[in-house]
Amino acid sequence: MSKQNSWLTVGKLVSAHGLKGEVKVNPSSDFPERFTEPGVRWLQKDDEEPLKTSLKAGRQVPGRSTYVISFKGINNRDQAESIVGLKLLVQSTNRPKLKKGEFHLYDLIGLKVKYSQIEQPIGEVIDLATGGNDLLKIKLLDGRFVLIPFVREIVPEINLEKGWIVISPPPGLLDL
Repeated sequence: MSKQNSWLTVGKLVSAHGLKGEVKVNPSSDFPERFTEPGVRWLQKDDEEPLKTSLKAGRQVPGRSTYVISFKGINNRDQAESIVGLKLLVQSTNRPKLKKGEFHLYDLIGLKVKYSQIEQPIGEVIDLATGGNDLLKIKLLDGRFVLIPFVREIVPEINLEKGWIVISPPPGLLDL
């Protein structure tokens, strides 16, 4: 997942599905409506300007985290294959409402990272990744990059208002 300007990457188109223009998408969003509810979406190749499109329909693949979706104007397998590899985007203002105490993962980007026992920051959250579960990509002050599993045992405290998270990594995790 990455945040750039006014866009949120919510998935990546990974393969054509069937003969009628459907594509499979690997989601990087916990909100299924982004893949199932019709409406405006954007597609982006690499860092090119996003192209506006319209999601016609979508459904989750039973027993999987992937979705099969269809777009207006994509009506056959060849057209579907031409968009494989593109990122699926929504505008950053298109954020579902949350309950008190909840937050969007994208809100973590830019937060300072501190050890539980040290007040000084040791780095900053620069991106998110998915690898079975959510991972925080952190740039340490010494210039190294590390991936930290985003689980309560390792990230026990988040303070969005003050702009930091506390990590309590197991021994050796930051040495990898």
